[in-house]
Amino acid sequence: MRRGRFAPTPSGRLHIGNARTALLAWLQMRAAGGEFVLRLEDIDKPRCRPAFAELMIRDLRWLGLDWDEGPDIGGPYAPYVQSEREEEYDRLFGRLERDGLLYACTCSRAELAAIASAPHGLASEGPAYPGTCRHRTPEEQAARAAVKTPSYRFALPDRPVFFRDAVAGEQHFPAGSGGDFVVKRADGVYAYQLAVVADDAAMRITDVLRGSDLLDSTPRQLLLYEALGLAAPAFAHIPLLYGPDGRRLAKRDDAVMLVSLRENGVPPERVVGWLAYWSGLIERPEPVRPAELVAGFSPDRIPKEPIVVSEEALRHLTSR
Repeated sequence: MRRGRFAPTPSGRLHIGNARTALLAWLQMRAAGGEFVLRLEDIDKPRCRPAFAELMIRDLRWLGLDWDEGPDIGGPYAPYVQSEREEEYDRLFGRLERDGLLYACTCSRAELAAIASAPHGLASEGPAYPGTCRHRTPEEQAARAAVKTPSYRFALPDRPVFFRDAVAGEQHFPAGSGGDFVVKRADGVYAYQLAVVADDAAMRITDVLRGSDLLDSTPRQLLLYEALGLAAPAFAHIPLLYGPDGRRLAKRDDAVMLVSLRENGVPPERVVGWLAYWSGLIERPEPVRPAELVAGFSPDRIPKEPIVVSEEALRHLTSR
């Protein structure tokens, strides 16, 4: 049985870019006769709010999506909220540590600030970590750890990573791409890379469809799957939506938030129609329900390049 998921972070409101990812991930599973899971990635607790989680569930149901398992309905692999899954992260962290695949890092907190959140591309983390602490002697590491609580990094193997993406095609990442990465911060918070691998493996996820901003995180996750002896899912990374000004559509004003569209009386079928049109699933933007798109769905129809959304299209989408 194929199993897919949508795993948003409840640190804000869903926008139409999120909605497009959710729709396509849902269609992928419904077209395959598979199961669809909703999971909330709230491991970075200070940024996340229960109110946003509740709003996301309401917005997704308004759009016409459903799920077979999730935080509101439960399921065999509960809990479906990352902040309640830390025992599993502890277990996998311990295995990596026992296998000698981690090392303590006492570099500055500023370098580690964004590690817990989904990184939206490794470039957002700054320059690749040069392996400073990897080359310290055990005595040096112990001395530094006595002064500053360390984070823990995964030591990348010295070989490239290859994989085939269902949308982006063949991918090749040179050895050491992005540098050794943090799996547990100095404050004890587990990083996105380890948490997402742990959750997808535990929930038997076979297919991950997500935004292309996470494409270069995939080699890191594949290496973790391999190190932990876990089966990796198949990946599909979809190009993002951009406004006519060249900025990601997610960065624009409230007009593209699902809650704003819903409260302003925009029919959900109109939103789905535009998302399907931008994704190559229908020839023109017309009102449609998600269920009507299932029979014609194929990842091959999704454009390979970023989609530029015109001001005129935004006006049509958001008008009452």
